[in-house]
Amino acid sequence: GPAMAAVRDVEIDPEGTFKYILVRLQRPGGGEQRDIVRGTRAAEFHNHIFEKVNPEMEKLGYECKCLGGGKIDHNSKEKKIRVFGLSTGYGKADHSVTVEILKKVYTDYEITWSDDKK
Repeated sequence: GPAMAAVRDVEIDPEGTFKYILVRLQRPGGGEQRDIVRGTRAAEFHNHIFEKVNPEMEKLGYECKCLGGGKIDHNSKEKKIRVFGLSTGYGKADHSVTVEILKKVYTDYEITWSDDKK
C-alpha cells in the first residue's frame, strides 16, 4: 500500500560508528511485508532504536519485529559503509540482507559486511 511505500528503507546517521537494527514490517494478518534498517549513535542499546521505531510503525498500521542487530560504520567522505557485530538482546541481524537494503539508498557507496565484533 501507499503507506508502506512512504516508510524509508534506511534511516541511519550520516557519519560515525553506531548500533543498528533490521526490522520487519508486516500488515496484521499477513500480506505485504518489508525489511528496513534503522541506526543511530544516539542509541546506547539496540532496544532504544526499536522502542522509537515500533510506535511510529504501529501508527501506520504495521506490526514490527526486530530481526537482529549489529553495528554500522558510516564513512561519508570515502563513501564506505561497513556492517558488522551483533546485538546482545536481539541477536545478529543477517548483515547480507542489511547490505542489500543499504545499496538501494547508497547506490554509489562501497558497502561490505563481516561477522567481526569490532
